[in-house]
This record gives sequence, structure tokens and C-alpha cells, in this order.
Amino acid sequence: MSDRRLVLEIRGLTRRFGGLTAVDRFDVDVREGEIVSLVGPNGAGKTTVFNLISGVLKPTSGSVRMLRTELVGQPAHRITRLGVARTFQNIRVFAQLTVRENILLGTHHWTHSGMLGSATFWPATVRAERAAQAEVDTAIELFRERLKPRLDDPAFALSYANRRRTEIARALAARPKLLLLDEPAAGMNPYERIEIAGLIRAMRDRGLTIFLIEHHMPLVMEISDRVVVMDHGVKIAEGLPKEVHSNPRVVEAYLGRRAASA
Repeated sequence: MSDRRLVLEIRGLTRRFGGLTAVDRFDVDVREGEIVSLVGPNGAGKTTVFNLISGVLKPTSGSVRMLRTELVGQPAHRITRLGVARTFQNIRVFAQLTVRENILLGTHHWTHSGMLGSATFWPATVRAERAAQAEVDTAIELFRERLKPRLDDPAFALSYANRRRTEIARALAARPKLLLLDEPAAGMNPYERIEIAGLIRAMRDRGLTIFLIEHHMPLVMEISDRVVVMDHGVKIAEGLPKEVHSNPRVVEAYLGRRAASA
């Protein structure tokens, strides 16, 4: 794995909110083609790390590099253009837009038709719009019968799981090099979690590098190449799933000191 290209490099990442240190000197590397899971108890700082990577928040200190390009100080739209796409813990789809329109929004940063081009049907605009539609078709292939028949349905009419799938498809349409998934299996039943595990592997097989937050530990153990554990803003463990699963500090963070001793 060490000979693979380094996609994400985080060093000393720190974020303070007044007297609270939400993320404290966090380090991690994610290499090309990896599935790396970030886990920890509620309030450990996991989503804050994603917000710092994607430009939603600015760090107090530290460095975030994507393919050797520093992301700290870049606006969120620029970070997306550099190849970082994400989903959110609380699903963010536009309820009144169709599934197709929601996914098309993911293409906006690499299509540059503009209002005048759209009104005058310039050749470059037509090509861009065709490319965007083709990207929707490519993204939707992974979801097969789940989203294909619903492309023209409004998002508010979808099930919870299909809204989650629509959000992931929109992120794929952004043509990312690094995909951040924040609790992709949250609220799903066991069968849907099996599907999401297959989907994450399929995205990796397409060449994506995936960094995800997930609370469902059987899913984490099944799909992850490596697992990183946080507690109270600090990284307390990192390694192969089986190594992390038996780590006493991890057991203590989740279940308490008495359980770790037992």
C-alpha cells in the first residue's frame, strides 16, 4: 500500500471553538484506491475533520494537502474543483428538484456554459451540457434499479435510502479524486447496509479514494483497508480493522474503562 500515491495528507490539524478543542493535532494519510474509515464515539470530532478538509470550517492550525496542494485557506468551491466531494451526516438534497436535477448540480464546477451560452446555444455550451448529462448516466449506473426509474421524480417523493443514494450520485457527478462519505449507512436497514457496502467497493473499483465516517462497526470492519479512531478530538488508534477492533483504548472509548479491563 505504501507505494501508492498519497491523495490526502493531514498534519497537526487543530480546530478550537473558544475554550473547546474539537480536533487536536490530528494526523492521517489516505492513499490512492484506499477505503479508510474514521470512527469514534459521538462528539469525537469526526465531522469537524470533514468540515476542515472540505473548507466548511477553517482550522486553527495545521495542514491539509490534496495531491500535494494545500487546501487550508481555499474556499469550499475551489476545494471541490481540486477533486474533493462529500456527503453530509444530515442528507442535503433539494426536495423540489428531480433526482436528475439534483445529480446535475454535482457537475456545475466543471461545466462553464454560463447564462449567455445557455441562451444562445453556443457549441461549447451544448458540449458541456451533453457531458453533464453523460456524467449523470455514469453516476446512476452504480445504483441500477434504485434510482434509474426515479430520475424524473422529485426528491421529496423518495425514500430515505434513495435520498441518500441521490446525494452520493451527486457527489460522484463532481468527478472527485477523493470522496468523503459522512455516515453513508445511517438510518438504513440491514439489507440496505449490504447494498451500501457493495456500492462503496464499486466506487473504489472505479478508481475513487474514499474516506468515510461510519458508526455501524460491522460495515466498517468489512469494507475498510484501514481504520482511524478518534476520541475527544484526538486520534487514539490507527491500523487494520482487526487490529483496531481489539485495541484496549478503542474499547475503552466506546464502552468505558471497566469493559476495556475485562
